[in-house]
Amino acid sequence: MKLSDFASREELAPFIQRDNRLGAAYVVFNWVAIAAIFAGVALWTNPLTILIGLALLGGRQLACAALMHDCGHRLLFSSRQTNAWVGQWLCAYPVFSDVHRYAAGHLKHHALAGTDKDPDLSNYQAYPVTRASFRRKIARDLTGRTGWRSLQATWRRGRDQILQAPWNGNALLGHLIVQVILFAILLAFGHPWLYWMWPVAYLTTYMLIARLRQVAEHGAVPDLYDRDPRRNTRTTLVRWWERPFVAPFQLNYHLEHHIHANVPCYHLRSFHQFLSGRGLYEGVEFPRSYRELYARMIR
Repeated sequence: MKLSDFASREELAPFIQRDNRLGAAYVVFNWVAIAAIFAGVALWTNPLTILIGLALLGGRQLACAALMHDCGHRLLFSSRQTNAWVGQWLCAYPVFSDVHRYAAGHLKHHALAGTDKDPDLSNYQAYPVTRASFRRKIARDLTGRTGWRSLQATWRRGRDQILQAPWNGNALLGHLIVQVILFAILLAFGHPWLYWMWPVAYLTTYMLIARLRQVAEHGAVPDLYDRDPRRNTRTTLVRWWERPFVAPFQLNYHLEHHIHANVPCYHLRSFHQFLSGRGLYEGVEFPRSYRELYARMIR
């Protein structure tokens, strides 16, 4: 597939433009939503609101990861420095990640998608899976086992970085600073116990939501080993109520991202519509909900 067969460079130009105001609005919206979730639980504290809050916070943590992803591609803002700072302190560190390390691995995924050397292949190559297997994966996520392994890996990377290059900045310190700031803010508002919802959501609902999102992008595609992104990557046209949980900030338009990795997330929906109008998606099927999609994922 050659994108140039469907659109000229001039036609593609508007879709790759960085918009600093939209980038800032996305980041601010995410943190306002996080604050609103904490406020809602503080005002109406009961087991149901806590469970709902954990589910919503998992979705907002995925939104942090989605914005980190765009900053890793240097797409959210026009400035490299702004992408690096915002991506690290307001997106990556809050979810125990590192925008620079993430970007290095993720760019390899783009270069090798559709081959057996794709570094992310193990996350989705087994799909479709049996119902029993899928239930086990959900159980591991919601009981914190997947998240605990992720935190252990984060600790090992940070420890190794300290041992190998102690003079360099370390992500572990960034994670600690951000977590302390979050705790201090909730303490200042008189609800320090709310902080624990953040790591609990990371260990449970975020891990499940991240799995669902990742498998939706590449699991059970027409041909995982075809270099054409229309064959190895998927876009799901999600329902409105699925967006806060599994598809924040147009994250569901993943095929478009693989077709042209320089399109910021705030342009992906319009880019999808443009490509549809040009006939690039002839014969491509788009699931219209995650429920429809996962019916294909489970044997």
